[in-house]
Amino acid sequence: MSSDVTTAQTGTRPPGGEGGSRTPIVKVVFASLVGTAVEWYDFFLYGSAAALVFGTLFFPSSDPVTGTLLAFGTYALGFVARPLGGVVFGHFGDRVGRKKMLVVALLMMGASTFAIGLLPTYASIGLGAPILLLACRLLQGFAVGGEWGGAVLMAAEHGDPARRGFWSSWPQAGVPLGNLLATAVLFILAAVQSDETFEAWGWRVPFLLSAVLVIIGLWVRLQLEESKVYSDAKAEMAARTQEAPSLPIVQVLRQYPREVLVAMGMRMAENISYYIFTVVVLTYAKDFADVGTDLILQMLLIGAAGQFFLIPAVGALSDRVGRRPLYLIGAVGVAVWAFPFLHLATSGEPGKVLLAVAVGLFFHSLMYSPQAAFFSELFGTTVRYTGASVGYQLASIVAGALAPIIAVQLLTTGDGDNTTAVALYVVAASVITVVAVLAAKETAKTSLAHDRALD
Repeated sequence: MSSDVTTAQTGTRPPGGEGGSRTPIVKVVFASLVGTAVEWYDFFLYGSAAALVFGTLFFPSSDPVTGTLLAFGTYALGFVARPLGGVVFGHFGDRVGRKKMLVVALLMMGASTFAIGLLPTYASIGLGAPILLLACRLLQGFAVGGEWGGAVLMAAEHGDPARRGFWSSWPQAGVPLGNLLATAVLFILAAVQSDETFEAWGWRVPFLLSAVLVIIGLWVRLQLEESKVYSDAKAEMAARTQEAPSLPIVQVLRQYPREVLVAMGMRMAENISYYIFTVVVLTYAKDFADVGTDLILQMLLIGAAGQFFLIPAVGALSDRVGRRPLYLIGAVGVAVWAFPFLHLATSGEPGKVLLAVAVGLFFHSLMYSPQAAFFSELFGTTVRYTGASVGYQLASIVAGALAPIIAVQLLTTGDGDNTTAVALYVVAASVITVVAVLAAKETAKTSLAHDRALD
């Protein structure tokens, strides 16, 4: 492990990555990117459908706003399942390897999303329809909970310390790519179909198309190998006749409680602001501002494309200036931008809508891009999958899961169009994130070959 420490100090890159991986880093990054894009295409597709049609199709007895809230309720339960997925996939990912768990997560997400495209609606089977929708959503959340940790760790552990922020940011870029694909499909369908046709059957098409993406992602991921950082840690434990943690989650909570809390706090502004900027804006346009969503979908499409390229650039910058400065700027930025965002995004003027989306996603990227490397560097190798996943996913329950529900409820207060309350909600999240970042140590260029279980 001393050679890894030397690498971290000098910035010299050994062949194949931090520990001399047999799999080229570009291949690892591509596999992580493709798989993550597929999974988040599925996840975001549900969020967009919840905002546009699920309230009517699965909760028709409610008024439009209540139906949307109920649809977002099933959307939120997907986030509730994510920590459980993070614990289960992290457990086996730390014990038997990252690759196997990434393959299982991809298959699970693909199956649940394809099933949503085949579901009968409330008009066909009544109460059974939302129950089946809920079951599929829980399975989606469970799969995504296991996906993120494995994908970013594969990139982080194969890459060299001097450029870990850049390499680790590519799986993060899979999120806007997945959002880009989901938004593009919805936009195309909206352009070629009437609202009646889309509501009747058109909404099913993007869910069924996910099968093609899953096959591509699966083919790429099956060609990966485990990183040498992970293999070396397992070998060292074996040499010491030391067994891998039987319950990695217990070891994480015992040895890394501060790191878990820091990771959760850092997620608040990033996660909440993102769903305000990409999901809640559609509901606000549809149910409160009474403007069409076509223009917003177009600008979200452009914004997602820009963010796909922005995230690796910010990741590379974090290798030079550190993770913390960028994260702090992003947290403060989303707090400020939350005040004009909804009014600009629903103005009906293309320039203002694009400005709203582009600036919001820029500040979000300053947090989201270095996050993968930052969280990976917080935890030791033998519990890294579990630690990074738990810190990341636990925050999702109170952040992304509740963000659409809380935002819609806040909008209904006051004069029935309370965008200021939504902005203050983002400010509160940003304060938590700023405190968490200030409590964290700078981790850029440190070695991943560390583990408190081996100290």
